[in-house]
Order: sequence, then C-alpha cells, then structure tokens
Amino acid sequence: MKINLSVAAVRRTAWQPDQGGFTLLEVLVAIVVLSFGVLGAVGLQAAALQANKEARYQSAAVALGRELGDLMRGNKDLAITTGSGNPYLIDLAADDTLPSANPACNPCATTTEVAQFNMRDWLTRVRDVLPGARVVVCYDETPYASADGVPQWACSGAGGLAVVKIGWTRQSTERGTDPERAVRPVVVLPLIAGSST
Repeated sequence: MKINLSVAAVRRTAWQPDQGGFTLLEVLVAIVVLSFGVLGAVGLQAAALQANKEARYQSAAVALGRELGDLMRGNKDLAITTGSGNPYLIDLAADDTLPSANPACNPCATTTEVAQFNMRDWLTRVRDVLPGARVVVCYDETPYASADGVPQWACSGAGGLAVVKIGWTRQSTERGTDPERAVRPVVVLPLIAGSST
C-alpha cells in the first residue's frame, strides 16, 4: 500500500502543537466565581448606603436637639418650669397631631405663645427630616435603663435636667424595618435651659 502524503499535509501535522482551549466547565466556574464577587460588592455598597443614611439621620437629630436647647434658653423663664404649663415638655409619637400654636405669632404676646410657636415649628421640621419620628422632652435623671444601659422613653420626672429623646423608624440591611431598633430613642441629649437666677 502506497501512502501519498503531500508536503502541505506533512507540514500542517508537524508544526501544529496540541491546541486546547477553555472547556465549557471552566468557563462556567469562572462566571460563577465572578458573579459571587460582583454580588458581594453590590451587597457592600447597599450596606454602605444604608449606614450613610442612618448617619445622616442621626446627625440631623443631634442638630435639631441642640436647636431645641437654644430655643429653650431663649425662653428660659418658661422652659425651666416643670408643670404641665410648659409647652416645651412633650411626648409626641409619629402619628400624633402637632400641638396647637398661634400661626400669626408676630409678635407673640406671651412667653407661652413663643414656646408653643417654637415647638410647633420645631416638631414640623423634625417630622420632615426623620421618618416616623418620636420626640420626648422631659425632666429625667435616668434616661438610660439601669438593666442594660440602653435609652428608654420613660421619664422619671425628677431632677433639674431636661432631656430630649428622639427616635425614628430605622431600616435594617437585613430585611426592611427592624422593630427592636424603632422602639428606643436613638438620640438622647441633655438640655440646659438656664437657671432661675
């Protein structure tokens, strides 16, 4: 039997190395590994955005609390009273109606009108900035629970130190709203309204 090989056929088989490429299985494994990396980066970005939003809310709550302290110092003769006639002392939940105030308080005739106008304006801005905001302003010597040291809404009513407690509906990165985090104050600030002298 005579084998007839052409020169081109010999050259082609002699010079071509064994060429292998990626198999379909290797490509699929690479895609899966890349997908997990991308999903991890997306999850990290979502958590960072959520943490940024919570930090922005907390910063706004602290600024609003400090502003309330300034308002109370501006009207200190009324702000240092501890009775029910003090409009600065309030417990307002997210769905409660705002306290009444004279809308045309320009100029206000009494210090009580000033306080009512200030509180209505201030609480309106709190609700605009913080979702589901709850605000408690009271005299309290124990704003933190003695059992676990976390902030609490209840007020002792004792002491000469007014406290503003602000909380809002906080979101969890796990699944929507975390009810445990929404039931506690997030910001607790002492307010020094001044003294009677």
